[in-house]
Amino acid sequence: MKVLVINAGSSSLKYQLIDMATEKAIAKGGCERIGLPGSFLKHKANGKEVTIESAMPDHTAAIELTLKTLVDENHGAIKSMDEIDAVGHRVLHSGGEYDRSVLINDEVMKVCENNIELAPLHQPANIKGILACKAVMPNVPMVATFDNAFHATMPEKAYIFGLPYEFYTKYRVRRYGAHGTSHRFVSSEAAKYLGVNPEEGFKVITCHLGNGSSIAAVKDGKCFDTSMSFTPLGGVPMGTRTGDLDPAILEYLAGKLNVDIKELVRICNKESGVSGVSGVSSDFRDLTNASKQGNHRAQLALDIFNYSCKKFVGSYAAAMGGVDCIVFTAGIGEHDEAVRKAIATDLEYMGVSIDLEKNGNPTDGICDITGEGSRVKVLIIPTNEELVIARDTAELASSVK
Repeated sequence: MKVLVINAGSSSLKYQLIDMATEKAIAKGGCERIGLPGSFLKHKANGKEVTIESAMPDHTAAIELTLKTLVDENHGAIKSMDEIDAVGHRVLHSGGEYDRSVLINDEVMKVCENNIELAPLHQPANIKGILACKAVMPNVPMVATFDNAFHATMPEKAYIFGLPYEFYTKYRVRRYGAHGTSHRFVSSEAAKYLGVNPEEGFKVITCHLGNGSSIAAVKDGKCFDTSMSFTPLGGVPMGTRTGDLDPAILEYLAGKLNVDIKELVRICNKESGVSGVSGVSSDFRDLTNASKQGNHRAQLALDIFNYSCKKFVGSYAAAMGGVDCIVFTAGIGEHDEAVRKAIATDLEYMGVSIDLEKNGNPTDGICDITGEGSRVKVLIIPTNEELVIARDTAELASSVK
């Protein structure tokens, strides 16, 4: 079975064509600047990469170009569209309606549309991607994998805020989280690697650390809590996002800066986090280099990030009554040895220690950096959200054939 995985953004569309027999991508790429001048597609297959400049006024045109490229005799990966057995779509928000991937039907589309107000920047693009695929491949089974579905298993005490309860029942104000597909994948891979049944008391803390970061507590194979909040602004400070913040700060700054709440939220999303603190960059590599050159604010930004992550790890161990494994994943989690070291340092009281040599020279794939005598396993696991979507899609599509 071959599954096409689609991740549609407002002006972009990323894709992977995965052969489920090997679980390897036989083609991948993306369309950029959809609806804008100078749109193009970058496509990689058979060890070759090609850039195709073409007008793409909308997502339907992008899907059509993608499919045409996949079957192109010069740089395609398949001979016919008939080889595409199913399509899996990444969708940001389920509004807590689903805790797993689902076959797309009219009811699912309605849920997607009803949650646009909870994800106004992403959800419309996700819907466009689905509709575009349906227009071109009307008889191919399609599946929606929601980015926050994995977090739908959180207990009420973890997702209800200390606000009037009616704000939850009337306006759906609650913790939703994000990066759910990644947290689900690496927590499952950790259990598999350690040879344990994830549903039988396994407690793992997954640290998805990148330009956007979130930490999750996973107990018995289900999400128990997660750091991101009603929106991706909550949790640890990120590349340009504040992380958790006292809401009274916004009222205070509104008066000082003479701006409205919309502008303050923009600042919190686009000009804050480690970028705002450091004044250097949102890229941790730039911060590390600046810190080595004696830039105090760059080091401070790194310290704030690491300290916040450490607090979430400690609090989640307390919430779950212990922890068996800590996983680092995503761009920073997989590649920044200094961040991993800083977060794991001084957790000996929890039974956590890491091997500094292994941490500084990790192997490809799953890498065990657990220190000698550590009661808690510490792993680096490369995330693969597209594979999760493809697996779910293949399973659900098979059930209707």
